[in-house]
Amino acid sequence: MTKPLASRIALVTGASRGIGYATSVALAKAGAHVVAVARTQGGLEELDDEIRKDGGSATLVPLSLTDYEGIARLGLALHERHGKLDILVGNAGTAGPSSPLGHIELKPWNDVMAINVTANFQLIRCMDPLLRQSDAGRAVFVTSGVAHKASAYLGPYAASKAALDALVRSWANETANTALRVNLFSPGPIRTRMRAQVFPGEDPMTLDTP
Repeated sequence: MTKPLASRIALVTGASRGIGYATSVALAKAGAHVVAVARTQGGLEELDDEIRKDGGSATLVPLSLTDYEGIARLGLALHERHGKLDILVGNAGTAGPSSPLGHIELKPWNDVMAINVTANFQLIRCMDPLLRQSDAGRAVFVTSGVAHKASAYLGPYAASKAALDALVRSWANETANTALRVNLFSPGPIRTRMRAQVFPGEDPMTLDTP
């Protein structure tokens, strides 16, 4: 039986754990070849073992998303090898400091923006032409309700997700008359390492797993 995503190429960022890991496994089970991007080689190798266990396939890309030239090189490599990209999942993110805004230094602010906003902008720039080569390109970016709640002590994270939302909505409007569909996905409270960092007093056992 042909799998629904057979012959499709799917790029997932933040693929070594949490939501990115679960998404990569699900895409591979559906037949997609997963291009898994994460900083940690060990986590990627564990993902590869899980994908291959079910007969799937993956390309592992150990890459920090603040290496913007690295993202560009990845786009070129995908073009040369596959000539297209069918699925983009922009999942990687960082929470940043949980502090009053007046106590936050410029560097941690810039670090949050670099990963949550600028890296995704670079992904859009570099993957847009490849996604347009697909007959049914799909791009999904993981956001958070914090973007609209503007929660106290989560200013950098909230601001970065609000910026991501605006960026992705603009791209969606730009591609509305093409075969490419661009969406935001807010998963709600999920048991992840980053969630535990942001809400340390929360009981993780009350949350769904990715």
